[in-house]
Amino acid sequence: MLLIADNWKDFALLDAGENEKIERWGKYILRRPDPQAIWPKDNQKIWNKYDGYYERSQSGGGKWRVANFPESWTIKYKELTFLIKPTGFKHTGLFPEQAVNWDFMIEKIQKANRPIRVLNLFAYTGGATVACAFAGAEVTHVDSAKGVVQWAKENIALSNLSDRKVRFIIDDVIKFVQREIRRGNKYDAIIMDPPVFGRGTSNEVWRIEEKLVDLINLTLEVISDNPLFYIINSYTSAFSPIVLHNVMETTVNKSYPGKLTSGEIGLRIQSSNLILPCGIFSRWEQEL
Repeated sequence: MLLIADNWKDFALLDAGENEKIERWGKYILRRPDPQAIWPKDNQKIWNKYDGYYERSQSGGGKWRVANFPESWTIKYKELTFLIKPTGFKHTGLFPEQAVNWDFMIEKIQKANRPIRVLNLFAYTGGATVACAFAGAEVTHVDSAKGVVQWAKENIALSNLSDRKVRFIIDDVIKFVQREIRRGNKYDAIIMDPPVFGRGTSNEVWRIEEKLVDLINLTLEVISDNPLFYIINSYTSAFSPIVLHNVMETTVNKSYPGKLTSGEIGLRIQSSNLILPCGIFSRWEQEL
């Protein structure tokens, strides 16, 4: 399955090709590397007009060679508002393709007709946290990076959701889940967006191919008796959607038989109507 985030107004993928992409974030145009876009560019004129140009270094890393934009600004997705802040690592703090998952979460929570508790692991700047809080869920947001957790708090405030029940935790996700098991806390929905490689708050090493299955099995101990959904996103090129599907089939769906959907997430390229692949996903949901 391929899901395409087509409902944006404040964001557009103008063109992609030759290992780059050029996007509109609100009123600012950013040109950045993208290793997936190996095909020829469609419209050369588009590429000469930008407010920001991130150039990758031959020795690794890179920097914004052109940065004619403010330190930060906001964009909206439907009723949600997000802070955009281009970083030295080329990222902006938001992955717009995830809007397809936000829509899914909002619909599932609003139609549940009961209180829903969500656990968001590797939660980054909180796109999913904002969506779930907007839908009325109680959310626990966990990430080991203090800076992105603060960013998530700002996104909650920008979306006028400061009165919602959102708990922000700066911690290693495995250690946090282990503590939640001991506390007896339960969640109706789990979201995770694990990195390929990372380090926790105490320098714990995370490698997705080594740790993912163990973490999923650990989270099964904090799932409620009436779970609503479980979503995993991944940006690793080492996994196909089938790999993620098989992992979910033999863990989550084995313990809680339901509907399992897996595939790719993408963004439509405005100039050519091609699709830029932006990662893979697997969703388990309760069958009504």
